[in-house]
Amino acid sequence: MGELVVRDLRCSHLEEFVAHGSNVNCLALGHKSGRVMVTGGEDKKVNMWAVGKPNCIMSLSGHTSAIEAVRFGNSEEMVAAGSMSGALKIWDLEAAKIVRTLTGHKANLRSLDFHPYGDFVASGSLDTNIKLWDIKRKGCIFTYKGHTNCVNCLRFSPDGRWIASAGEDGSVKLWDLTAGKLLTELNDHTGPVNSLEFHPNEFLLASGSSDRTAKYWDLETFQCVSTTDGECGGIRSISFHPDGLCLYAATQDVLKVYGWEPARCYDTVATGWGKVVDIATAQSQLIGALYSQTNVSTYVVDLQKVQPMGGVPAEPSPEPPTVQAAPAAPPAQRLSASGRKSFQTDRPQTQSTKQQNPYKEEPQEPAGQGDDPEDDAQSVADIKDPNDYREIFQPRHGLSHSPTTTAQPFPAPPDDGIPEKDIPPPPVIVKHNTRQQPVHVPPQRAAQSSPSQQTQSRQQQQPAQPAQFAPPPVSQQPHSQPPAPHSATSVPASTVIPSQREQPVGLAVEDFLPKRGVPVVNEGQSYPSNMSEAEAISTIMKGHDAMVAVMSSRTKNLSIVRALWTGGNMKTALDSAVNMNDQAVIVDLLNVLIFKPALWNLDVCLGMLPHLKDLINSKYESYVHCGCSALKLVLKNFGPVIKETVNAPPSIGVDITREERIRKCKSCFNNLMDIRSTLDSKSHVQGKMGSTFREVQLLMSLLE
Repeated sequence: MGELVVRDLRCSHLEEFVAHGSNVNCLALGHKSGRVMVTGGEDKKVNMWAVGKPNCIMSLSGHTSAIEAVRFGNSEEMVAAGSMSGALKIWDLEAAKIVRTLTGHKANLRSLDFHPYGDFVASGSLDTNIKLWDIKRKGCIFTYKGHTNCVNCLRFSPDGRWIASAGEDGSVKLWDLTAGKLLTELNDHTGPVNSLEFHPNEFLLASGSSDRTAKYWDLETFQCVSTTDGECGGIRSISFHPDGLCLYAATQDVLKVYGWEPARCYDTVATGWGKVVDIATAQSQLIGALYSQTNVSTYVVDLQKVQPMGGVPAEPSPEPPTVQAAPAAPPAQRLSASGRKSFQTDRPQTQSTKQQNPYKEEPQEPAGQGDDPEDDAQSVADIKDPNDYREIFQPRHGLSHSPTTTAQPFPAPPDDGIPEKDIPPPPVIVKHNTRQQPVHVPPQRAAQSSPSQQTQSRQQQQPAQPAQFAPPPVSQQPHSQPPAPHSATSVPASTVIPSQREQPVGLAVEDFLPKRGVPVVNEGQSYPSNMSEAEAISTIMKGHDAMVAVMSSRTKNLSIVRALWTGGNMKTALDSAVNMNDQAVIVDLLNVLIFKPALWNLDVCLGMLPHLKDLINSKYESYVHCGCSALKLVLKNFGPVIKETVNAPPSIGVDITREERIRKCKSCFNNLMDIRSTLDSKSHVQGKMGSTFREVQLLMSLLE
């Protein structure tokens, strides 16, 4: 039987390890080096890691609720962590101590970013507000209000004068820190915006959204100059090439490499990394990181084999932009190579140690909002690996005249991480993925490599890993690690089937065939283990035919709904979908409606609310997430109307339209109260689902 290779050979799975004692809620890579990572979990701890090593370097404790957001400083000497209670803690990693505990948000913190000069931090919250904090002066400088939903991402401009914010409401907002006001609002996205990045050299901003597109915004005209094709899943994280040559966009299982002006896709890499959370470049590699329950996984993509830096393009495309010196221009009008204006990233000269804050400040906040010294006293940094801690976070203590050690690229594991015991017997041989292949020299350039590069490649072929990334023996660790990922005690049994897949691609056909020497039992009947290929296929096809029948029925039902919808009768289409008594069809329909809030009205709410309760009680995580997303949309857009109508005094006279509206609102209110009782019983659930349930509970307060 032929082999099935789905994962791109340019990407490899680096490692997977247990990161926390309970579910991981957030993680972030250090974008300066791409070699460090921070994670936050339900266990209220913030753990520091070196990419490529499964041993925790340092664990930071002191938060009183689950960690929801983490972020490294620009020099990777500080880290910020925000919790579910809205508290923000800032740590000095070199000194291994707490710097500040800042409070003021009224709900979960979801996004963080450090100012380019390191003296300020911005935080975005589920309470829809953005706060700018002065680390040295121990307080909130200003609160920016304008989003109507959770703030998903924050980024300071390279010159530190602006801050860009991305919201769950689909908007991108630019704020002027000096004036303390909104510069512009960019509303071209049709779904939640998940990631933002400023171009390192040009007046250009990129945004990635769940609507499957990345958009590029000219920051002189505030116009969208380019949009990607949308031929991928929702974009979860984006990052510009360090020289600004291209944009890397991470989606589920796929890495896209985009250009702009004109819009084009340089390359597509099937990574198989599932629901990736953050990406960062490290030398000639791109690191992708994600989490699932208590585990964290990292992946490595060799950028020397990816267009436009290397490799063979799938189809002819325009030449990538070249980096060249821009024409001389005055400092105030510095231009990039493309002719677009550039940010001035030189830090302003400081004339006094007590220089006045250049940013607009708001009136002093009430007591209780700002620095909390009691929390600082309870915050502890536990260094678990002193050697790695000194090497990574205290490098300046070495002699200045000592030669600097250049970090080696991460080696790709053999056979893309497939255990040798699971490799099927001959004659299936994967010749293009053997150990003898140079890891970091593209195939078309191997013959032209220099003798020094060939020597380095031969050294990388040795089984021993570079000393810098070899994990120390377990016996040297003063603290034992949690149980292994495959241990039955590491993750409690769950009644919900997660939608996040551990290994979505890289499947082997042999995994679906009967093992040799093991008798096969199917539907109570035993089959010989040495069955022929035709018999094996027949056994597989029994389950396959049943699945095809299910999918065919679902496709037929969706075709009926689509025909009614395109005919202009949306209410009939919704009623038809509901009467089919198929949750999969309802979920597919809701996923469309969630991205089109303008289609909702009281009739749609009345028809969908009874089924949202069933979705929230479903055993499938994707169904639960869909139901909660639809419920949040209803509460946000119709909650105040329902509350006002239900509590309004009786009208005088006969008003049929008003009476009908009151009837619909009361019915919606009763359904929402019924759903609320279900949410109350699920508020103890941990992880992302529990956080989602608590978000909906917070929105339910609009009805009180």
